[in-house]
Amino acid sequence: MFTRIDHVVIAVPDLQQGMAQFNRLGFGMQEGGTHPGVGTHNAVALFDEDYIELLAIRDAGEQRAASADAGLADFIAAGGGLRTIVLQSDDLATDVAAMRSRGVDVSDVVAGSRRTPAGQTLQWKFAVPGEKNPLPLMFIEHLTPAAERRAQASAGKHPNGVYTLERTYIVVPDAAAAAADYARVLSLPQPALQKGTVIMSDMAVFQLGPTGLGIVQPYAPGPAAAALESRGAGPFQALYRTTGMNAAARWMEEHGLPPLARGVRNTGEQAMLVLPADACGAYIGFVGPE
Repeated sequence: MFTRIDHVVIAVPDLQQGMAQFNRLGFGMQEGGTHPGVGTHNAVALFDEDYIELLAIRDAGEQRAASADAGLADFIAAGGGLRTIVLQSDDLATDVAAMRSRGVDVSDVVAGSRRTPAGQTLQWKFAVPGEKNPLPLMFIEHLTPAAERRAQASAGKHPNGVYTLERTYIVVPDAAAAAADYARVLSLPQPALQKGTVIMSDMAVFQLGPTGLGIVQPYAPGPAAAALESRGAGPFQALYRTTGMNAAARWMEEHGLPPLARGVRNTGEQAMLVLPADACGAYIGFVGPE
């Protein structure tokens, strides 16, 4: 079964510049390593149970020749941003078989790996939706134990106080219709629509363990409407829980970011949002106590 959102992938044109920008946001980015045979490399910021991955093309020829993510170069050329939401499975072969029994087009399970700067090889299995279900998801089952994975890039405290992913958002023209597709893929009940008052959208939120996958449709001008107009349907925001909103905001202002706009969620909590110009093409939100 799918247990949680494992991580989000943010595609950037230059890895070092992307790391520098996310460090300004208060994320303690660390070089992750290279993906053999795929032509990409990454950087990561680890939290309690999930992480951010910044992904860039290391070798354009190798990346073009690889079968994985043929549209990555075009996506980066168009500005980059939140590319993929990765869901963690505790038994990927069983999950893929179950998806196929529900009529979902999904790839075979294949091996993946990353070689860290220290020379360690981390391994996993993954699958992706097929052409008939072109969803911005990837499904992963880690083979390297969590303790080993976390040792290669220490999960320390981040200056912005972030300790976990709260929710991700995918914008679509019709949230109810898209949520029906996601419900079939995930084998979960279709959630009722609720009002998202910060992103100004109707949203169906699938709860995957402690993390939420939001499928949203704008009802008024706001971040979701801007993302849909500029880039079309797809993932656009990751929302993180922090130990202190004010401390996070101070860090970012001290490192050259403009004051962040704040809004009130439908839960009554305050949230603040970094715009794509300051987050490598993605919206990055923060929620938590003052």
